Amino acid sequence: MSSKNPLIPQATGQDGQSADPAVALIRAKVSRAYSAEPDAAQEIAEAQTVATPSKHQLFMQQISGSGKSLAEIQTEWHHYYTTLSDAEKHEVWQEFYAVNQHTPYQKLFQKQQEVAARKRIEAPAESATTPQPTVTPAAVPAPVASASGVVVANHEPVPVSTPHKPRLDHEAARQLKSKITNHVSAGGKLKLKHHVQSLGFGLASGLLVLLVLLFTFFNEYVIAPFIQPSRNVSSTPIILSDNTVAADAPPSVTVPKINIQIPVNFAVATTNESIVEEGLKTGVIHYPSTVLPGQNGNAAYFGHSSGNIFNNGKYKFAFTLLHDLSTGDLFYINYGGKTYAYRIFDRQVVPPTDVGVINETRGKQATAELITCDPPGISTNRLVIWGEQISPNPSTNTAGATAAATSTPTELAGNGPTLWSKLVDAIEFWK
Repeated sequence: MSSKNPLIPQATGQDGQSADPAVALIRAKVSRAYSAEPDAAQEIAEAQTVATPSKHQLFMQQISGSGKSLAEIQTEWHHYYTTLSDAEKHEVWQEFYAVNQHTPYQKLFQKQQEVAARKRIEAPAESATTPQPTVTPAAVPAPVASASGVVVANHEPVPVSTPHKPRLDHEAARQLKSKITNHVSAGGKLKLKHHVQSLGFGLASGLLVLLVLLFTFFNEYVIAPFIQPSRNVSSTPIILSDNTVAADAPPSVTVPKINIQIPVNFAVATTNESIVEEGLKTGVIHYPSTVLPGQNGNAAYFGHSSGNIFNNGKYKFAFTLLHDLSTGDLFYINYGGKTYAYRIFDRQVVPPTDVGVINETRGKQATAELITCDPPGISTNRLVIWGEQISPNPSTNTAGATAAATSTPTELAGNGPTLWSKLVDAIEFWK
């Protein structure tokens, strides 16, 4: 049987070329396809060059064929590696990467190099001149070879560069958002009424907190309208026949119509605002620049209409209902073992700077004024109530000498400091 393929023309011409043009065309294509193939001799030479082991590989082959256990081989290799110079250690790692160029180790190394390069590109321009720390081969753990002679990496990570924190891609971000949304909405099971209830609870909680804060800082405005003075005083005004009381009875002011009987402090000898405020903690104060009871002229008394409940003193609401008094009502001043009765004949609201009112008698021989802030809880204006002395008879009064005072006030006393004003003062103090 002939060995020639009958489908391929075999005829050739005198020059050795095929006489068939189709065969010549096929041969030309095959020749061009294999024209770039390297020479076989060159391939063998390169293979012999690569196969020549380095001294590190020779050492590994030597200890691998010694019959020792893997633990002993790793111990000897570690000792050998630690005695190498930095350049030789670098050679070891280059050989390691060359052998494992298609393994995950090389891929990890390449990824770390790419991350480091990207960081250098994205770094600010001013940091371009800052020297970056370099990692020498000495700082990298030695690779370990197995008994088969194949170089493998140690279990320790390769500290070539700082690991880059992975960024969440769009899909991961979408999944995270969906997970949070499902958790908040109970997997979509919450209805409109549940959201309304949550909103209502939040608004109610916020309103409660707001009310507590408002009451804390501005309670004097809220409480004042509901103050009910003492019921120990009769609402029926009675003028005493002999106008005498016990000699050791403390000074006080009594206003039957609004049911108050409050101590009067005659010891304040200055119009300094801070000292006056301190005196008002003990009751109503007598202005030291005005006359005393039993003297001709005008005696002025000031009391709080309202005050913050966190302030000291129990007379913060002494004159809260003073605005209920009208012409013809009576009030009494106990002083020096006597009771002085006064009938109200005038009232006026004045600014706090109108200090002249504390010496006005409105054409009367002996008068007394009850002064407080107006409206209650706010120190915007002052309410002044004038009363004319009707008992004992003013004809028995002495000359109108005033008590010693360090100065004339520039402004009528006001309510005590609010919690808010205290907070502002504290902030200003510490600035």
